[in-house]
Amino acid sequence: MPKEILWTDAEEIGIQLQEKYPATDPLTVRFTDLHRMVTELPGFADDVQKSNEARLEAIQMAWHEEWKESQ
Repeated sequence: MPKEILWTDAEEIGIQLQEKYPATDPLTVRFTDLHRMVTELPGFADDVQKSNEARLEAIQMAWHEEWKESQ
């Protein structure tokens, strides 16, 4: 069973998003889509209403770092 992840686990979420969507440039993803992508990850166990712009931005930047390393 996957480890439970929360909105505050930006680095772990970034890694998982990179694994699931390796061809997607994170900077092209709208926050509404990013919110959905995060909540659909295996192990996501947080309240879907607890996200906010700052958390989504931190996740997007963590994912972007992972994406840049894979290029």
